[in-house]
Amino acid sequence: MLKLIIGVKGSGKTGKLVDDLNLKAHDNEKNVICIERGQRLDRFVKYHIRLIDINEYPVQGFDELLAFLAGMNAKDYDITHIYIDSIFKVANLDVNYDALSRFLDAFDELSRDMHFEAQVILSADVSDLPENILRYVAE
Repeated sequence: MLKLIIGVKGSGKTGKLVDDLNLKAHDNEKNVICIERGQRLDRFVKYHIRLIDINEYPVQGFDELLAFLAGMNAKDYDITHIYIDSIFKVANLDVNYDALSRFLDAFDELSRDMHFEAQVILSADVSDLPENILRYVAE
């Protein structure tokens, strides 16, 4: 199951992400991964969370990101949660909502097939987003 957390820059999305990650860190039954570009969160997130700096891998675009996520699940089959901070930065792409929608559909299907929860952070104004992206917005 995929949830999208949306807000404009400075609206507290990263704070929510950090709080949720740290909450999950207290449960030894959880295997939580967070993908980011750069090492912004390492000072704020408990060591139980596996932080992945996508800069360390040759990932460019949504197709390669999806393959990377599938590969992580193939190697580490007990992943329970995957978080992606700032999706366009992680994918190293300019804003393209059509491509994002296709990626979200595929990532949601992967999360259901592999039985993990996923959250994606998107910096945007909700009023600018098409309906096919809004259906993933966390309530």
